[in-house]
Amino acid sequence: MEALFSPLAIVLAYLLGSVSFAVLVSRAMGLADPRTFGSKNPGATNVLRSGNKLAAALTLAGDGAKGWLAVALVRHFGARYGFGAETVALAGLAVFLGHLYPLFHGFAGGKGVATAGGVLFGINPWLGLATALTWLIIAYFFRYSSLASLVSAAFAPLFYVFVFGADVMVFTIAAISFLLLYRHWDNVGRLMAGKEKHISVGKH
Repeated sequence: MEALFSPLAIVLAYLLGSVSFAVLVSRAMGLADPRTFGSKNPGATNVLRSGNKLAAALTLAGDGAKGWLAVALVRHFGARYGFGAETVALAGLAVFLGHLYPLFHGFAGGKGVATAGGVLFGINPWLGLATALTWLIIAYFFRYSSLASLVSAAFAPLFYVFVFGADVMVFTIAAISFLLLYRHWDNVGRLMAGKEKHISVGKH
């Protein structure tokens, strides 16, 4: 049963990740496509640059929820099909990859911060909370979304190992963290040059 349904679960997780809430929410609310302004990144931070807080909040919630849902569903229903921790871990990685390289949007997706957070909450709520608090603290004091994401990505695998030890799940978390760092590489250059944009809210 596991050999039959495990690949299907991973493919479905990827397809779920391929749903870009930044694009869908912006389209539904009559806003500009987030891929055409600001950082051109289809994510909540760039949607916020449109000045619409509700759209940004809905994008953040949607992208986070799909990460959590993919892991939670496989964990909850997978037992009847004999799914092990490996399938849960791969589903978490697959939904994240779907967000980064979405089938439905020409494989050009977001940087994955919210979806990564959702995956971490799906793996363990305390892990997700610790990582989210790290993001909030860095973002509050330094006002850089990218810096907060980089620091959170670096700490997430350490949080997991410190609390739960090293197992198959840590490889998924480490892979997600590495991909987050990779997707933020341009931001690293701008941060070092002092040209990175601060977190800001528009006037409308």
